[in-house]
Amino acid sequence: MSLPTVIIGAGPVGLAAAAHLLERGLTPLVLEAGPSVGTHIRAWGHVRLFSPWHFCIDRASRALLEPTGWQAPDPKRLPTGAALVADYLDPLTAVLAPYIRYNTRVVALSREGVDKVRSRDRAEKPFIVALETPQGETQITAAAVIDASGTWSQPNPLGASGIAAPGEKAAAAQIHYGIPDSLGPDRATYANRRVLVVGSGHSAMNAIHDLVRLKHQEPETQIFWAMRHTPDAVTFGGGSNDALIARGQLGSEAETAIASGLVKLLAPFAVSALAQDGAGVTVTAATGAAIAVDQIIACTGFRPDLAITRELRLSLDPWLETTPALAPMIDPNLHSCGSVRPHGALELAHPEPGFYTAGMKSYGRAPTFLLLTGYEQVRSIAAALAGDDAAAGRVELELPETGVCITNRAPAKTSCCG
Repeated sequence: MSLPTVIIGAGPVGLAAAAHLLERGLTPLVLEAGPSVGTHIRAWGHVRLFSPWHFCIDRASRALLEPTGWQAPDPKRLPTGAALVADYLDPLTAVLAPYIRYNTRVVALSREGVDKVRSRDRAEKPFIVALETPQGETQITAAAVIDASGTWSQPNPLGASGIAAPGEKAAAAQIHYGIPDSLGPDRATYANRRVLVVGSGHSAMNAIHDLVRLKHQEPETQIFWAMRHTPDAVTFGGGSNDALIARGQLGSEAETAIASGLVKLLAPFAVSALAQDGAGVTVTAATGAAIAVDQIIACTGFRPDLAITRELRLSLDPWLETTPALAPMIDPNLHSCGSVRPHGALELAHPEPGFYTAGMKSYGRAPTFLLLTGYEQVRSIAAALAGDDAAAGRVELELPETGVCITNRAPAKTSCCG
């Protein structure tokens, strides 16, 4: 009996990987640490994606779903995280049920009988996947491994230096990492409070969007927005030039909220320390500027958890923690538009044959990932694992333009994509 290809994580990309493997006649085994599909997505279920359904459904997954009578949602409609799970992932999970194990956490990966140092016959050895389950610790073997576990469980700290700022851990009860539901269950936490949002990406803009709506209902709410750098021509996106209309609108609304005085911008404001101040927290910047607030929303991005791969031979870019081939395509120091050159198994390969990272985790610390990118990654990886090198190298990806490269906000015509 042939060994399965283990897929870590039952999110959209992990399930798409299973669908593509099945299409290739390979056996997937999806290992999900949580009790259900899309565990991380459920944490931001209230957030509306700026990608319409057309860009959220994987081709091989659709091919599995349609024979069951499943009807795809309106391709032009924008799903929330909750809708993505209920209308797409849950039905897909039902089809893939024989290949999924829940409450199964991967804690380590290695090769059978060899550690990281040994080279002889290494590539012929199956992978060892160490697991924690409700029944206890166990190990299984796998022909290959696709890590699609994402980065949601590893948020970046508030500290601008990449490590927790002094006082950050002590103030943990007043910090939310991610996008809280400030118009729903978390309303009482933020209504008529002094709220500081830290970050300059789309997550921060989503948090600002909800807080502005809250302020219209609860006028005593005070909103502060801290960015490391003063906004420039591309900070708020491409506006009406963005092919993803909702993404362009999100940036435009955030910019308008600042201009109207609904939100007070603090920039440059690189967080250097936090200190308890009665019932609130005083946040200090590297410049010495300080702000006293009641609650903090940290939209500072995420980073990959590399602990499980310690016994594997990986090649990682020294600052983005992605593969060296992918790093220059997605480096946020060079690319502010979020569009990425097509890539697949070749760019995602490591010195450890048969191991790939896909989805958000494949981008390391870069923040510009789109679901379409992940779907194309696993299509290519599945082809490579099936021995179809031609299909693996034939990239079939067309990303929507961000519009930032042709923004009319800049003082002159510029190109951020080169």
